[in-house]
Formats: sequence, structure tokens, C-alpha cells
Amino acid sequence: MIQKPNKKITRVKRHMRIRRRLTGTTERPRLCVYRSNKHIYVQIIDDSEAKTLVAASTLDKELKGKVEKSWNRDGAKAVGELVAQRAKEKGIDSVVFDRGGNIYHGRIAAVAEAAREAGLNF
Repeated sequence: MIQKPNKKITRVKRHMRIRRRLTGTTERPRLCVYRSNKHIYVQIIDDSEAKTLVAASTLDKELKGKVEKSWNRDGAKAVGELVAQRAKEKGIDSVVFDRGGNIYHGRIAAVAEAAREAGLNF
């Protein structure tokens, strides 16, 4: 009997395959997205120094009253706008998008589109 592959393991394998060729530099850091069942987390990371420059998630105090549900596209859109705003304040204009092994669809796409609309280039 052939077993069905585990979703979590296949996502991590995809992420590692993507990360082999995708790195964030000081000039162009990496915008990394992690999606759980309830929340979405976004970080802008400089891999050359191994530092997180900017972070935002649906757990932030700024989004508590603004977002009704943290697990839908509206919550993801709010996180994308917030991370772009914080990046602009730090002087970051251009990033490399890391979808974390997830399919570019739904909440992942909502984060990316909102960050682009708010002024990040990728």
C-alpha cells in the first residue's frame, strides 16, 4: 500500500528547495511569510547578517481592533500593509519574496499584493 505524502513535510521540502537559490542581502532583504491555521507571520530578514529587520503578524496590537478574523484574506492583507509600512520607516524599498513553500494563492498572495500596493518592490 502506498502512503499519501504528509502535507507539512512536502511544504518544508519545497521551502528548502526554494531557499537554496533565494537569499536576502543588505540591499534587498528577504520577505518571509509563515502561515498557520489561525495566524499569518511576516518577517523581513537580512540573511547576510542573520537579522530580522522588520516583523508583523496578526497577533500585533496594532491589528487587534482592525482585523475581525486573523485566518482570512483580510487579516493577511492587513499584515502585508503593516509590514510594508514598517519597512518604509526603516528605509527598505525592495525585497525578495519568500512564500515559505506555500502555494502563491489565498492568504500568501494577499500579503504580497498588499505589500506591493503599500510600496514594497518585488
